[in-house]
Amino acid sequence: MREATDRRGGLQHRPLIPTCQPDRTDRGASAIELAIVAPTLLLLIFFSIQAGLFYYGRVVAQQAAREGVSVLRLAQNERIADGVRAQIQDNVEGYSRAVGRETLLDPTATSTYDDLDGTVSVTVTGQVISLVPGLDLTVRQRVDGTVERFDRDDRPR
Repeated sequence: MREATDRRGGLQHRPLIPTCQPDRTDRGASAIELAIVAPTLLLLIFFSIQAGLFYYGRVVAQQAAREGVSVLRLAQNERIADGVRAQIQDNVEGYSRAVGRETLLDPTATSTYDDLDGTVSVTVTGQVISLVPGLDLTVRQRVDGTVERFDRDDRPR
């Protein structure tokens, strides 16, 4: 190991290569850094999980409403739609519970049939499970569709 000389030409007793011994003033610094970084990291992880649960609950509600619209749009008039409305709503709510499991809580479905415009809609509303006590995350998804109209072909062939 080489040693450096001081201004007077004498040898210094310190090597040119620094040693890995920590300074006594840095003692406990990593514990303080961890105390600052760890809660922030945990909050980021919980926020990511909560955002994923909210997005999944929203997608489940939207897909359940889409399934309801696909059946309701086959009703040719409002009288037929009123006859199958309760069954469609039960099916949509059951689908939401089956696919959403514990993510989408208490799903409710409502449907509308507008004979004048020829449109139908199904709305699914539910609560998304929350990791934060007291946080209310309500999901409401509405899907619209047009009524399938089957016209007879009366033209002679």
